[in-house]
Amino acid sequence: MHAMVLQRVGERLKPVDRLTPVPGPDQVLVRVRACGVCRTDLHVVDGDLTEPKLPIVPGHEIVGEVVAVGTGIDKARLGERIGIPWLGGSCGICVYCRSGRENLCTLALYTGYQIDGGYADHTVADARYCFALPHGYTDAEAAPLLCAGLIGYRSYRMAGEAKRLGIYGFGAAAHIIAQVAVWEGRTVFAFTRPGNADAQDFARELGAAWAGDSGNAPPEELDAAIIFAPVGALVPEALRRTAPGGIVVCAGIHMSDIPNFPYHLLWQERTLKSVANLTRGDAEAFLALAPRVPVRTHVEEFALDQANEALAALRDGALRGAAVLVPRR
Repeated sequence: MHAMVLQRVGERLKPVDRLTPVPGPDQVLVRVRACGVCRTDLHVVDGDLTEPKLPIVPGHEIVGEVVAVGTGIDKARLGERIGIPWLGGSCGICVYCRSGRENLCTLALYTGYQIDGGYADHTVADARYCFALPHGYTDAEAAPLLCAGLIGYRSYRMAGEAKRLGIYGFGAAAHIIAQVAVWEGRTVFAFTRPGNADAQDFARELGAAWAGDSGNAPPEELDAAIIFAPVGALVPEALRRTAPGGIVVCAGIHMSDIPNFPYHLLWQERTLKSVANLTRGDAEAFLALAPRVPVRTHVEEFALDQANEALAALRDGALRGAAVLVPRR
């Protein structure tokens, strides 16, 4: 098999040929058809997330075909198209797992971080953490649903019943969740990097009522805000724009330090929340919802060996929607 491998943090991924893995008990071997490029991949490559298994094959928005199964898996699953997300396994017995909060399991393993992921033409995964994908999406279109969609959906639900929703950072997750919010009748206000007219136009095309720079005031106070950009300075900015009783959700797995801010920004029963990972319940709910909206993902395809270029485009904010790696056939 062919893979793009991170050997040391901070370095470029290296193309490597290695033996195709054999699925163990409860695992499936998947021929990768597409793998989304997520900001979390950047955090792994750049060393912001400090405990990767090295060397590691990044990638956790994986769409593929089951081509072999381990013991305990029905052979009827051969040929099935499945999605593999960030959460690759959990202990199943701790207080978090037993209460439906497996996203907080201290023994959880993550795809593309501790488990080799989808920047490859084959990968193995625990079948219990893989999902059937909705019809109507090509492989590349389905890939961003598996993290941008799932983490975005969890963040969106944590924002409560907000009618006026602010979204900070209009990238892959935001462009999906904006569609869900508009479909549910909410008013979306999109905040982007200063001067990013293309992202602001994109947000309006997807139904945002207003789009502007992240330091600007929206035309109305927000009932809730979701911060997808990994910029800690946006936390007090979002609180400043949120009405009393409002909610600010930090949606990233990594964020730069939050600066000191005066208590009055949090006062009047505003709430600040963080999102950690996802649960299998999130995946089942969102993958059932996406085709009903219907969510349409905007993707830019890259060849597998162009993984470094795709990561650079994401880092530079040069993407409209999501980058997706497509292994050669």
